[in-house]
Amino acid sequence: MTRSIILASAAASALLLWTPIGAEAQTPEATQSAPAEDATSAIDAATAAPSPSDAERLAAAKAFYDSLDRKIGRIEIVGGKVALTVPETHYFIGKEDARRVIVDTWGNPPEAVTGVEGMIFERDGNPMLDSWGAVVEYSADGHVADNDAATIDYAKLLADMQRDTRDGNKARADAGYDAIELVGWAETPRYDQASHKLYWAKALQFAGASSQTLNYDIRALGRDGVLVISFISGIDALPSIRAAAPAVLAMPQFAAGARYEDYKEGVDKKAAYGIAGLIAGGAAVALVKKAGLLGLILAFGKKFIVLAIAGAAGLFGVIGRMFGKKKEPVE
Repeated sequence: MTRSIILASAAASALLLWTPIGAEAQTPEATQSAPAEDATSAIDAATAAPSPSDAERLAAAKAFYDSLDRKIGRIEIVGGKVALTVPETHYFIGKEDARRVIVDTWGNPPEAVTGVEGMIFERDGNPMLDSWGAVVEYSADGHVADNDAATIDYAKLLADMQRDTRDGNKARADAGYDAIELVGWAETPRYDQASHKLYWAKALQFAGASSQTLNYDIRALGRDGVLVISFISGIDALPSIRAAAPAVLAMPQFAAGARYEDYKEGVDKKAAYGIAGLIAGGAAVALVKKAGLLGLILAFGKKFIVLAIAGAAGLFGVIGRMFGKKKEPVE
């Protein structure tokens, strides 16, 4: 099983191409002018070439799942700043296994795992099959003030983000990217003042994509940064992720000295944004420095999914300069 990966900007949709296992992508010239005898030879060769059976694919997926060091219980991450308490209904894999999933199995470049602490899956979730995963990482942008949380007008915030997305499409088109539409909240943002945890979800529509994309995000605020948990899946997984979100939201706890309330004014670094800015894209600039898990096509169902944010004025240009123009899918 392969997952073709496309690096794209947070506001970009890549050209969605998918090549079956064992097949070579053809150029437009090759598809336009292939002689009949060449076409016959190609068909004969394709027919003769062995392809993995469903049973072989499932066996490989099971072997990969069994090889993962699946952890439950209390797990310390971020150098001990954060502890995850993972129930038996889920499992956590550490940095090395996350690299195997993100780079070796899903085909992302090695820099995509920079800063990744691990991943969370449902108990029976298999990274090689059609299963969501939640990437866990830490953004050390500084202490995020939450004094704006109670007064945020989320309808207005969404309208602002939608406007910024639309306004960015012209510059993106000039840079060679496709348009993107922020359709709306798939889950309206909610911030818990007592636990200093936040979650929200967005529905996105990329030009040329047949279905919407889901961005489902959880943030836990600490003394000097934010724990970032980002679900990777398509919009059809929203009910499953919505059901899993409370358990995942409850997992992280900051250690004494690293908690939100341990912040020291005038001593500790302060983030340049509050809760509204965090939702609109404040932490994204830090996250995209590692190239990110920005575009995936799953071989099972070929769902296009992204781990990115859409919105935040000026973010499109920043990310566009980092990644350059469209990339072809990598097998």
